[in-house]
Amino acid sequence: MNAISTSSKAVEVRNVFKNYGEVEALQDLSLDFPRGELTSLLGPSGCGKTTLLKIIAGLLPADSGEVMVNGETVTGPGPDRAFVFQDFALLPWASVIRNVAFGLELRGVGKSEREAIAEKYIADVGLDGFELKFPHQLSGGMRQRVGLARALSVDAQVLLMDEPFSAVDEQTRRKFQEDLLNLVKHENKTFLFVTHSIEEAVYVSDQIALLLPRPSRVSEIIRPSGFRDKGIDSIRRDSEYLDIVDRIWDSLRTYVE
Repeated sequence: MNAISTSSKAVEVRNVFKNYGEVEALQDLSLDFPRGELTSLLGPSGCGKTTLLKIIAGLLPADSGEVMVNGETVTGPGPDRAFVFQDFALLPWASVIRNVAFGLELRGVGKSEREAIAEKYIADVGLDGFELKFPHQLSGGMRQRVGLARALSVDAQVLLMDEPFSAVDEQTRRKFQEDLLNLVKHENKTFLFVTHSIEEAVYVSDQIALLLPRPSRVSEIIRPSGFRDKGIDSIRRDSEYLDIVDRIWDSLRTYVE
């Protein structure tokens, strides 16, 4: 087992290019993701946010450039990364506890140990008591919680989240955002978060990377900070939060058709 790098950068993207046929998706893109923080990728539709996330996850190869996670070059999927999908990607025939424990099962962890770990994270995401339910018995928000618990259970150091809250109603989404802030605070993991929502990005992020339209490059790095210690209930009313939301919109509105 490789030792986890002590660098302050959990993920490093260096000069990455990616084309889909004649379409240039990413062009010489470089970006660092600080360890233990949540970085949002924000930009116009089709700017390559999900493409970049999949390259970091090892689900998609870059045409050139390098991605390193904990100092090791990414050559494919690995146990140091876990993906939370937009469409939940649950096993429909498996119970909640089986879904959450599935990654551990694939790694050969014994049943009693993996179920104990799964039960912890099921409780952490607010689904205590639903262990034996099946996906079709759950709401969309509950299914997304199962997906998050599954990603947390494998103890990956980097969690990649592709618009994980887009399929739920606004009230559930706000609760998820609060839960995510608490996870970032207590889990000591690195979160890579794709969203189309400026407000959501400013609310949950330690760092925001603004991406330009295709071919995508990093336009600007923003680090919201002043309102972080005021409590999650106060963030959306903070003047700095509102100013950053407006500034990002001014930067992106040019690219909205």
